[in-house]
Amino acid sequence: MDPLTPVPDLVVSGRRLVTPHGVRPGHVLISGGRITAVTATGPAPPGAEHLDVGDRYVLPGLIDSHVHFRTPGLTHKEDWEHGSRAAVRGGVTTVMDMPNTVPPTLDPEAVSDKARLIRGRSLVDMRFHIGVDPARPRLLADLDPSVATSAKVFMAGHHTAPTVVRDPAVLEQTFAAAAEAGVQLVLHAEDDGLFALLDAWWGEPTGYRDYERRRPRTGGIVAVAKVVELVRRHGTRAHILHLSSAEEADLVCAAQAAGYPVTFEVTGHHLSFTDEDTRRLGARTRLSPSIRSQADQNRLWRALAHGQLATLGSDHAPHTVAEKTRSAAAAPPGLPGVQELAVAVWTGMRRRWPEEDPDVAVTRLVRHLSQTPAELFRLPGKGRIAPGADADLVVFAPDTPWMFSAHDVESKCGWSAYEGWTFTGRVERTLRAGRTVWDASSGTFGAYDGRLLTAGDGSQPAAPAAREG
Repeated sequence: MDPLTPVPDLVVSGRRLVTPHGVRPGHVLISGGRITAVTATGPAPPGAEHLDVGDRYVLPGLIDSHVHFRTPGLTHKEDWEHGSRAAVRGGVTTVMDMPNTVPPTLDPEAVSDKARLIRGRSLVDMRFHIGVDPARPRLLADLDPSVATSAKVFMAGHHTAPTVVRDPAVLEQTFAAAAEAGVQLVLHAEDDGLFALLDAWWGEPTGYRDYERRRPRTGGIVAVAKVVELVRRHGTRAHILHLSSAEEADLVCAAQAAGYPVTFEVTGHHLSFTDEDTRRLGARTRLSPSIRSQADQNRLWRALAHGQLATLGSDHAPHTVAEKTRSAAAAPPGLPGVQELAVAVWTGMRRRWPEEDPDVAVTRLVRHLSQTPAELFRLPGKGRIAPGADADLVVFAPDTPWMFSAHDVESKCGWSAYEGWTFTGRVERTLRAGRTVWDASSGTFGAYDGRLLTAGDGSQPAAPAAREG
């Protein structure tokens, strides 16, 4: 150990540390909530608590950049205590929360109010996406990065989306203002006008047999094409959330190949379910954008295999059972998922690509659930096991089979679309700032002292290039 390295508070040792330089054996030395050194194998440094995890993977803390923890105003279905418990049980130590609350988070004052409500109630660190107010799109031009570095644009409405940008002129102003300030736009990219036209023709839905057809891929394709054109004109950094169809993926990959700074997210839900599940399960898997065909799901898996997507997200959006069992016209879209995200994707990878080296697979998982979101959203100290980084770590048993039941659900809504699934891989321990916040062996949580993250050095990472697929 370097003589300048402080005596660690904790040493985490294992044979499979997932570092920026590959999967390797070694020790992670932690002091004051940060990683002070990552050393090779050999005797663990003395004078500290020692956690030896053997053959389990040690991952950097995962980042879910797309959650709805419902504070303020909607805490009857989720709150930060429950949402953050779900997160750490799933290995997530940092979340980025969406603005569609009551009232919505549309300005610096609302960000401060929200942070004050959450203080002392979160097991995870956090950052907020500010919302774009259609009445004040130019607010983004003066957005202080200590308040937010990203802004959410709803191009289509639903039950909890009160600030939809429908006017093309306002959308143009939003992209221009974001480009001026270097703000990362994150977008629900579906075309609201197209859906309104179809709804006027079809009338209200009476069931879920044709739900996907009533919220079709054309809505996403039209909206993504608009986003690409606005990015081309303004140079705005744009991240398409919960991309759902093969055509949208191809459009974004083509835009990336042309050098445009546009990226996309895929959710665990779109990788796990198809429209056949929605026909069978109804509101349990009713999403916006809707879950699509097996062919679309296969294209999204190829995007993951070839590194075309930037981030994996949960779009954790709980609703109560009473809300989800309303009529098909009135039931809100969305389901919980932050707890299930990493294990659902890991399970899918191991089943689809059973011959793949697990070290390659886990590196992919970490890239899209830790490293890339930290870079894309400028989250200081996050996303890597390296000296100087926050000591956020996940002990992951990659081969453990287990069945997910309602008893395991931490979300306040109390249900999951994954109930009855047999997963491969389990989070055994989650550490944030060097302290355990979830221990599966004892079923206990840690301290609710997660912090609000401010911007890093203000650098603007380039969008990843499209890769062949």
